[in-house]
Amino acid sequence: MQQQLEPSHQEELAERCRLIKAADRDHAFALPATELLAPDVCKQLLNRLTPVIGSPNEYVTASLLAKRIAFLTTGSALYAMSVMDRGLNLSIDNSFVEYRHQNGLWQSRMPLDSLNVSIPELNQRAAWRDQLVHNLFAGHLAPLWRSFRAVARVPLPVLWENTAVRVYALYERRLAEQTCPDLRKRIAEDFHYLVHQAPAKLFGADHNPLQRYFPPHPRVPDADVRIRKTCCYYYRATQRVKYCSTCPLPHLKAES
Repeated sequence: MQQQLEPSHQEELAERCRLIKAADRDHAFALPATELLAPDVCKQLLNRLTPVIGSPNEYVTASLLAKRIAFLTTGSALYAMSVMDRGLNLSIDNSFVEYRHQNGLWQSRMPLDSLNVSIPELNQRAAWRDQLVHNLFAGHLAPLWRSFRAVARVPLPVLWENTAVRVYALYERRLAEQTCPDLRKRIAEDFHYLVHQAPAKLFGADHNPLQRYFPPHPRVPDADVRIRKTCCYYYRATQRVKYCSTCPLPHLKAES
């Protein structure tokens, strides 16, 4: 069943996940997501962004742009799915990539052409959820990550862990504030499914990347932080070396 996204939900997703109508996108700093599948377009964008974000090369730029794209896409799609029981169309051909970066911060949002949403039919939520997850990961992010790998040679494990940490943060931090018991139950069930049960085909990969990077990692002492297995290279785009809170490098150095 399809319907227009309710105004109250649109406002909440704009505030919490930076969702916007494609007509309201920053036209000078946006392009259809499908265009990044073309190697020449992808390379041009990475070249354009490299000096803007202070990155040393396309390799680092691709990783950092992927982190931002993963934050915006998974945040909008999974927040709507788990909190609102609404299915946004995050297919790649309904999406734009915004990439404005100013004063050391991304200013980008999540523009969608259509804000129609689907609602699960009675007793059909599992199948509905699978379709949403497939559209988001296998249909949208997996092709983008393959394009980034081909153009910039950034490893797929880095791009997929960039994605996974965004999903973990959404469910373990941003959605942890929900107080309604029924809503908390649905959020927990969705997160468990994504990490422990969703088959690889929903991600367009030979494995479930959310499961691969989820097993207990060493944690920062006295903090609820899961240390990554791979480095996203953020530190290489900082003037004075600064690591992400989940970066494995400082902990490896401390242990050596």
